[in-house]
Amino acid sequence: MSGLNDKQWEACSHVEGPLLILAGAGSGKTRVIVHRIAYLIEDMGVNPYNILAITFTNKAAREMRDRVEDQVGFGAESIWVSTFHSMCVRILRRFYDRIGGNNNFTIYDTDDQKAVIKEVLKTLNFDTKNYPEKACLSAISKAKEEFQTPEDMDRIYAGEYRMSQMARVYREYQLRMKQNNALDFDDLIYKTIELFTKDKEVLEVYQNRFKYIMVDEYQDTNHSQFMLIKLLADKWKNLCVVGDDDQSIYKFRGADISNILDFEKVYPDTKVVKLEQNYRSTSNILNAANAVVANNIGRKEKRLWTDTDGGNRIRYVVYDSEYEEAQGVVNIILDKTIEGYSLSDMAILYRTNAQSRVLEEKLIYSNVPYRLFGGTGFYNRKEIRDILAYLKLISNTSDEVSFARIVNVPKRGIGQTTVNKLRDAAYESGLSMYDYLLDEDHISSMGRSGEKLKEFVNLISSLKMIADTGDLTQLFDSLMEKTGYKVQLINEGTDEAKGRVENIEELKNKISSYMTESEEPSLQELLEEISLVADT
Repeated sequence: MSGLNDKQWEACSHVEGPLLILAGAGSGKTRVIVHRIAYLIEDMGVNPYNILAITFTNKAAREMRDRVEDQVGFGAESIWVSTFHSMCVRILRRFYDRIGGNNNFTIYDTDDQKAVIKEVLKTLNFDTKNYPEKACLSAISKAKEEFQTPEDMDRIYAGEYRMSQMARVYREYQLRMKQNNALDFDDLIYKTIELFTKDKEVLEVYQNRFKYIMVDEYQDTNHSQFMLIKLLADKWKNLCVVGDDDQSIYKFRGADISNILDFEKVYPDTKVVKLEQNYRSTSNILNAANAVVANNIGRKEKRLWTDTDGGNRIRYVVYDSEYEEAQGVVNIILDKTIEGYSLSDMAILYRTNAQSRVLEEKLIYSNVPYRLFGGTGFYNRKEIRDILAYLKLISNTSDEVSFARIVNVPKRGIGQTTVNKLRDAAYESGLSMYDYLLDEDHISSMGRSGEKLKEFVNLISSLKMIADTGDLTQLFDSLMEKTGYKVQLINEGTDEAKGRVENIEELKNKISSYMTESEEPSLQELLEEISLVADT
């Protein structure tokens, strides 16, 4: 525990009962969590198996896991260090069937959800101008965050026509998701809560395991995450949450700041420790930040301080237009380069993606090279989504979204009219499109496209047999060979196509790496890992 200040030590050494650590920016909160875990194991004799640490991103979870392993050593692998979503996936893979689910579910991302909602609106004959896909998904997400069923939503908004219609969309959406054997990211938490509330035996399994629970970035939790943690912690009450209400910026994403502000009301015997010493910034920056955030209403009182004196003064400039502002930023960058600073020493932060356009234009006009972060992620690129759709369908043939995406990719002469006809017929039969086509009579009913659809089903069937061997590298190579996807891009010969081929090779590298690192590799686990990483 050497190297900790008094407040950090106080937070680490309080291990019984609820603990609220108000950790200001740069106050060493991750260090505290890691040392607290080490103190539990080495000084208090707690079994690492009984410790759960939750954070929000896969990157943060990996960093925390690495630091815990360095600090604790032997036994660290027994600690659950994970995100909310990865924790819930592990639980549902084991017990989802206890509430009528299928443990071999597929995880749908935002694009998959949009494809489902599009079909839902078509089925309900709703005009997308009045009920935009994004608005519908937002309403469904909010309902799930509040742990509301479609029936709850219908009851709550009984007097509001539009929201009662949204409840219909929600109900049909959940029906489609179940038919597709799929869960979205809100479902992962929702279904875990449902599992715990309906099956007390399963809840007790995890309550007995997780006797000591720590949650990082608690100010960013939503209501369903609060419910989940409360259920897990109710038996032992050894719950430590770390956060800072001054850093709560995710209200638009469902974060409920009352979770941290009202923590002491939920747990009246809470011990509160404030980490106010900052190790990151100079006093000039902290004084300005303290003055601004002091205006927040209903905040937990705290004031950051540092041993580091002075520092450069903050420069505050107001411009008449976004164009003058962008040019002003570029001029400052050019001045700094003349002073001897490197371009890699500088960064431009902006609030919304739309603001980057003017900044980029001015940088280009001034011949200033730059790198833009936050563009299209690797797993969101078309060629990667296509191949993952193949792998998802191979893993779960009920996945209608993946089926519809790649049934004519590369082109097989199966048009959208045929896909729509197939989807409607399968839906009326209560079957997935894949299962519907296993019947020769059904194939015949599809007319001239029947043989092409049969060839596609046979392709997926043959790839499923390879997947069952567990050799995912061979599966990838066979997928490329049998579909001709990669060859088609190579033959295209454009720079864009070459870039896509490189991305496909990188995906193969990912699969090869997974095969090497996983103790028991499986297609389901690979897709799960990719889904959770892509969500970060």
